[in-house]
Amino acid sequence: MSALLWALVALPLGTGVLLLVVGRRADRAAPGVALAVAAAALGLAVAAAFRHPSARAPFLDGLPMRLTVDGLSGLLAVTVTAVTLVVLLFSAAEFGAPESGRSKSDGGEARARFFGLMLLFAGSMLVAVTAATLPVLLMGWEVMGATSWALIGYWWRDPERTSAADTAFLTTRTADLGLYLAAGAALASGSGRNSSLSLDGLARAEEPWLSFITAGVVVAALGKSAQLPFSFWLSKAMRGPSPVSALLHSATMVVAGAYLLLRTGPLLDASGWGDDVVAWTGAATAVLLGLVAVAQTDLKQLLAASSCAQIGFMVLAAGAGATTGGTLQLVAHAAAKSLLFLAAGAWLTALGTQQLPALLGAARHHPTVGTAFTVAALSLAGLAPLSLWAAKDVLLAGALQRSPWLYAAGLAGALLSAVYSAKALWFVWRPAVARPDARRIPAGAVWPLVLLAVACVALVAPAFPPVRDSVNRVLAASGQPAPHTWEFVLSAGLALLAAAGAWGWGARPLPLAARVKSGFADWLGLERAAHVLLVAPTMRLARAAAAFDDKVLDRAVEGSASATVRLARWTDDVVERAVDGTVGAVAAGTRALGRWARRPQTGQLHQYLAQTVAAFTVLAVVLVLVR
Repeated sequence: MSALLWALVALPLGTGVLLLVVGRRADRAAPGVALAVAAAALGLAVAAAFRHPSARAPFLDGLPMRLTVDGLSGLLAVTVTAVTLVVLLFSAAEFGAPESGRSKSDGGEARARFFGLMLLFAGSMLVAVTAATLPVLLMGWEVMGATSWALIGYWWRDPERTSAADTAFLTTRTADLGLYLAAGAALASGSGRNSSLSLDGLARAEEPWLSFITAGVVVAALGKSAQLPFSFWLSKAMRGPSPVSALLHSATMVVAGAYLLLRTGPLLDASGWGDDVVAWTGAATAVLLGLVAVAQTDLKQLLAASSCAQIGFMVLAAGAGATTGGTLQLVAHAAAKSLLFLAAGAWLTALGTQQLPALLGAARHHPTVGTAFTVAALSLAGLAPLSLWAAKDVLLAGALQRSPWLYAAGLAGALLSAVYSAKALWFVWRPAVARPDARRIPAGAVWPLVLLAVACVALVAPAFPPVRDSVNRVLAASGQPAPHTWEFVLSAGLALLAAAGAWGWGARPLPLAARVKSGFADWLGLERAAHVLLVAPTMRLARAAAAFDDKVLDRAVEGSASATVRLARWTDDVVERAVDGTVGAVAAGTRALGRWARRPQTGQLHQYLAQTVAAFTVLAVVLVLVR
């Protein structure tokens, strides 16, 4: 069965790399190849979800590469591959159409690069989902971040888009350092050696390493899922193509953090503090980012803020121990949000705008797209009998069991979901205005929306028995809290009232002070805060280090070099001259001694005799004197 799992991750990864390497030569075949691979991956994911395969390969000494599929990862693998297939179906029909704000040159981007990056991204998400150890998770995590950067900045000729991609990448990359902290702490604690850094074994670490592991996992997950205080990067990510937003922000990268928290629930519980921090962070994100969504006038920005808020419910579920509710929320949100982003992309292509005031009557111009968008928006609003209404109540039952205040915060976030969803619907269903330059939406781009709309309705079933009981068994989540009937009725009634109020309010300005309204519209000023608290100090430190390097270190090096040159010149002028003089004097003395030594060498015997007599005489005198 390991071959099944290797094929599941290798097929999209390998095909994605191949399309990137071949480049423009594969432009014509790229959509068909990508669709075939996505369909095959979906079939493999379904088989893996039923068979629960495992795979193992040598990696490092005592640290093998391990992949596994269990109940949770099986559901996620099917969700990821299904959404990828639908998004690629839409992209194959819509790719290459000019969008608002794009130059003509942008339309000439390589199709093979787009589809290759999409497959590579989906494959890296599958690696992260099926990873059984931290090193494998990190590999999928890193590739996912890199490919998301390339996809958000796909139209690389536009500096604003590449800058947005840089912001998204650097923000998530900073949070990703938490996983390295967790891996290091796991190794230091000894749990890494005993369990090969297994995700299931992290909860067995001892303090203080347990707290370090928990903190690292929580930070990395919150950053990847655009939770507070990292939420602002998702606003920047909206600069990417709409199919990219539909894939990244519905079932893949942005929910990867929530999946990781659901997967490591025992770790959060063992730490003694991680579950509370995660639950309240998710609740705060659901409320505050819900207010941000209400304040938006750009459809994609509204959907981005709503993604943060809806994922906040999944994070809340992870902290509250409501694994089933969080998983159902994740799957239902994937269908609804991918549909909403694809519909927004279709209108952007047809009408050339994503501003809500300019989208008046858009649903009437394209009734099928408008109807599908409405189904997804009503599901997002939490209206019965659609999927997110029931899924949200399943996870809120866990919040209620943990704390009434946590339940109240989650319910407040659910009411805001109804408000911003109704706001979007109010604009797109206003009486149609004349649009002579409107483009036709291809039929091939409409069918994926219809499929997703059907999923938004059908996915309500898993929230009720007996299907919910089966989901509990699949997830091995025993003792999960079940919502009472009054909880379903209360949330549906409040959502209906909130949606009706938002519809009646229409486009009138929100009754908020200008500064407060501006703060919510500007995503709570989170990006400015990040610049003030992190980016600006880092840049000041970098400039100070550069000035120290230029003014101190460079001068020190130049001074040292100058002193060395002066010493060399002094050595050449003084020492070398003295040495040369000494050597010359020694040579002259040696020559003089040589001349004196040659004088007695006359070759005449009587002179040698006289010299011998003189020498013995001197020797005799010395001996006499010594005695």
